Amino acid sequence: MTRISRRQACIAAVAAVFTLNAWAQKTELLVYTALETDQLKAYTESFQKTNPNIDLKFVRDSTGVIIAKLIAEKANPQADVILGVAASGLEIFKAEGMLAPYAPVGFDKLNPTYSDKAKPPQWVGQDVYAAAVCFNTAEAAKKGIPKPETWKDLTKPIYKGQITMPNPASSGTGYFDVTAWLQLWGEADGWKYMDALHENIAQYTHSGSKPCRQSGAGEFVIGISFEYRANDVKKKGAPVDIVFPKEGLGYDIEGSAIMKTTKKMDAAKKLMDWVASKEANEAYSKNFAIVAYPGVATKLEHIPAAADLEKLLIKNDFAFAAKNRDKILTEWQKRYAVKTEK
Repeated sequence: MTRISRRQACIAAVAAVFTLNAWAQKTELLVYTALETDQLKAYTESFQKTNPNIDLKFVRDSTGVIIAKLIAEKANPQADVILGVAASGLEIFKAEGMLAPYAPVGFDKLNPTYSDKAKPPQWVGQDVYAAAVCFNTAEAAKKGIPKPETWKDLTKPIYKGQITMPNPASSGTGYFDVTAWLQLWGEADGWKYMDALHENIAQYTHSGSKPCRQSGAGEFVIGISFEYRANDVKKKGAPVDIVFPKEGLGYDIEGSAIMKTTKKMDAAKKLMDWVASKEANEAYSKNFAIVAYPGVATKLEHIPAAADLEKLLIKNDFAFAAKNRDKILTEWQKRYAVKTEK
C-alpha cells in the first residue's frame, strides 16, 4: 500500500469512528401522541434544532386509543414520553402513578391554568382545543337547511341524517363534547339531550377531525369537530361556516408528560423543556388560538381571538372527566354505538 493510500485509509477509518460515535450517542425516545399528523413534522423540526441527538419515534392515534393503550400497558410501559394528549387522559395516568414529576425549564413563564397544579407538575399544558361545528353552506342551500346557532338546534327534525360527530371512546373531541353536555345540563338532561341528538346523527366517526372533513367535502351538512380542523378545512376553500354553539364549548388541553418508567430520563426532560419553551408555543399558535405561553398567540383566520374564544369555553372539570371516564363511555356505547363507523 502506498503512503497516500495508507493516509486515505487512516482518514476514512477515523471518519468512520466519529460517525459511529455520533450514531451511538443518539437517543431515541418512544413518544405516544394524539397530535394531528399534519402538526408532528413542524414540531419535530423545531425540537431537533436544539436537540439533534434525540430522535422521536411516534406512536400516533386518536386520543381514546392512546389512552386505552397506555392503560393496557401499565404493567409493562413502552412509551418514554406522552406528547399532545388530552389533560383528561393525563389526569388518569397521574392518578394511576404512571407519570414522573418534572418542572421544565421556563415552566414558571406558562399560564398555570393550562398545566397540572401539583408542584412539581406531572403534566405540562401546550394548547387548548375546543368544540366547533362545520356547516356546509352549499349543501344546506340545496336541501333548505338553516344554519344552527346552538347545541339544542341540532336536535331539530330538519337535521335528521345530516350530522356526524366523533365517538367519545376513540376521540378526545367526542369525549369533551359528551362531558361538556353532562356538565352544562346535568346527568339526566345531558343524556336526554344526547338521546335527541342521536336521532339526527348519521354516523359517529373514530376521528375528531373527520366530521369537519366530511362536512367540507359535502358528504354531510354538519360535522361536530374542533376548531383547529374547522379552520383548516375552511382555509382550504371548503364552503363551510364555523359555528360556536351559544351554550358554551367543551374543550380539553393538549399536554405532555414523562413516563415514570422511562430509562431515558435526560432525553425525556429535554423534550419537556422544549414543550414549555416559547419557540414550541409559537409553533402551537399556528394551529390553536389559546396556548400556554402568554403573549405568543396569533389570530387565526377563521377563529375568534384567544380572549374571545376563552369566553366561550365552559367551566370544565377535568377531574370529573377523568374519574368518570369508564362509566360515561359504557353508558354512551350502550345507547349510541350502533351508528359508529365500521
